[in-house]
Formats: sequence, C-alpha cells, structure tokens
Amino acid sequence: MTAAMPISLDVNGERVAVHVLPRLNLTDFLREHLQLTGTHVGCEHGVCGACTVRVNGEIVRSCLMLAVQTDGTSVETIEGLSDSGEIADLQAAFRERNALQCGFCTPAMLMAAQDLLKQHAEPGRERIREHLSGNYCRCTGYQAIIDAIETTARARMGREL
Repeated sequence: MTAAMPISLDVNGERVAVHVLPRLNLTDFLREHLQLTGTHVGCEHGVCGACTVRVNGEIVRSCLMLAVQTDGTSVETIEGLSDSGEIADLQAAFRERNALQCGFCTPAMLMAAQDLLKQHAEPGRERIREHLSGNYCRCTGYQAIIDAIETTARARMGREL
C-alpha cells in the first residue's frame, strides 16, 4: 500500500496542509478533499478543458496534474475567481449574452477567458477562438461565449461593442 504524502499549498488564498496519495490527481483533490466542485471532470485526458484551474498564475488541466505536484504552489479555482470578484464582469456578460446553457463548461470557459484577457486587453474574435480551442462546449456553438468575452474586453477598455 502506498503511503500518503504531505503537501502544503495555497488554494484560493487559503493555506492547505494535508496528506494525499501520490496518484491522486488535482481535480479529484479539489473536488473530493476540498469540496471545490466548480472544477469539473470531463474527459480525464486533458482534452476537454472542463478541469481548468490556475497554478501559480498559469492555466492548467487539473486532470493531468497530480495533487503532490502542487506542493508549495498557489492554486486558484473558479470559486476563488468568483468570490474575489475578479471575473464578475465576465460572469455578467456570459449571463447577458446567453453564453451559458447547461453550465458544465462555464467555469473552465470563464477561467480561460480571464486568462486571455489578462494577456491581451482587447483580443480579436480569432484570438478568442484560438485561446478557447482547448475548452469544449456542446451547447452554445461558441458564438455567444465569444460575444461575451469580446463585450467584456471592450467594456474593460472603456469602449462599447
């Protein structure tokens, strides 16, 4: 039997020190151990993007990362971004533009969208499409999502769409 290993990390600004099995992936750690269920389990192969989180400021697929790899890091989930108000304008734009239907992909889409807007203040529609290409949505057809991100970018720049 494999022994649990100690890890210590910041999750959404709070210090967490626990023991985890070496084979536990980050998605399952967040969902099952910390009850942060906004990080969704989709394909478990890093293809669908449903498990997107930020580790040390970079978006990653948490299904492809082991919890032990986050020792000493800072992890941000959709709950942290939402609770802090960092993405309030994006959330409002998604709601107003009907960019969320079943909602399954929405947390990861918001994480990816915020990542894009941090890198590019006013990305064009093609850049938005490219940045979201690793996040699957089976309901919206993406146009409403792209509209919401474009609207948010323009509003942040002080310009209306």
